[in-house]
Amino acid sequence: MDRTEQEVRRILFFLVPNFSMIAFATAVEPLRLANRFHSNHPYEWKLVSSDGNPVVASNGLSMNVDSSLANISNGNTHSSNPDLVLVCSGLSVERYKDPRLFGWLRKIHGRGVTVGGLCTGAWILAEIGLLTKCRCAIHWENLPGFTEKFPDVDVHSSLFEMDRNIYTCAGGTASLDMMLHIISGQLGDSIVTKICEQCLADRVRNAYDRQRLPLRAKRGVNNKKLLFIIEQMETNVSEPLRLADISDLTGLSRRHIERIFRQHLGRSPARFYLELRLEYAHHLLMQSDLNVVDVAVASGFVSASHFSKCYRHQYGVSPQADRNAAALVSEPAVSPAPH
Repeated sequence: MDRTEQEVRRILFFLVPNFSMIAFATAVEPLRLANRFHSNHPYEWKLVSSDGNPVVASNGLSMNVDSSLANISNGNTHSSNPDLVLVCSGLSVERYKDPRLFGWLRKIHGRGVTVGGLCTGAWILAEIGLLTKCRCAIHWENLPGFTEKFPDVDVHSSLFEMDRNIYTCAGGTASLDMMLHIISGQLGDSIVTKICEQCLADRVRNAYDRQRLPLRAKRGVNNKKLLFIIEQMETNVSEPLRLADISDLTGLSRRHIERIFRQHLGRSPARFYLELRLEYAHHLLMQSDLNVVDVAVASGFVSASHFSKCYRHQYGVSPQADRNAAALVSEPAVSPAPH
């Protein structure tokens, strides 16, 4: 059968400044390979930026694009009627503001076009109200800030989510998994198998495979009781458990808990818990506009002064100074004003 216009799936990648190169590349490559292995070359893709100029990724590389948002939204190109639009972002997404993009995404979504986000793209979709009553995924590092900013959004730590006509993934190599699921639904598993072999991927992960390394590998410990305690600590950040609570949950004495923490992690459970909460606070400071007092409360501190003292001891600077320094280092991800 000859290739026809109806068989071609048109995909637009909108590149946001500081976008994740790995998330973008692992989304595009499966499409290229699908075209290689399918005689009808079923996919076309174009890159778009707000002004049509190259976009710099978070790794410093500059990516040329095919069109500006103005040309796409005005119907001036062959790609003005896409089947799928994927917003590819990365660092500093919480500061990205582009009214033209926001309005266009709402418009095409309203027309029934499937819209998605790679890496931190879910943040932009949530910002403009497209994730209401939808499951979504975002990179684990952005989960603290995302859940504080959008408490009503059904966000998950899954690799990707495909809820009706909203597709989101956590970035990194999760883009590959999401695209392979899309390709499988359109072309079948045989094509996906060939793509996996070319990419040296031993399998297609499902949406609910974990984003992060298992605690056993991440912490370098195998003690099941200790791993269970760490999981409970990570789940209870804003309202920290007391050592007595942990003792009741595990059936271990306080002395035993102290001993296994020092033996396997080289610190007391209290110190480990404090470091975990400070790490959570650090993510909030970098990814949200919550004031320092609210960050302290969200991280389980009852006193802002105590939080600041602990934070300075851990990171060498005050919470506000750390946030200010990060803002200076990160180039503001704000689109140029419309002409």
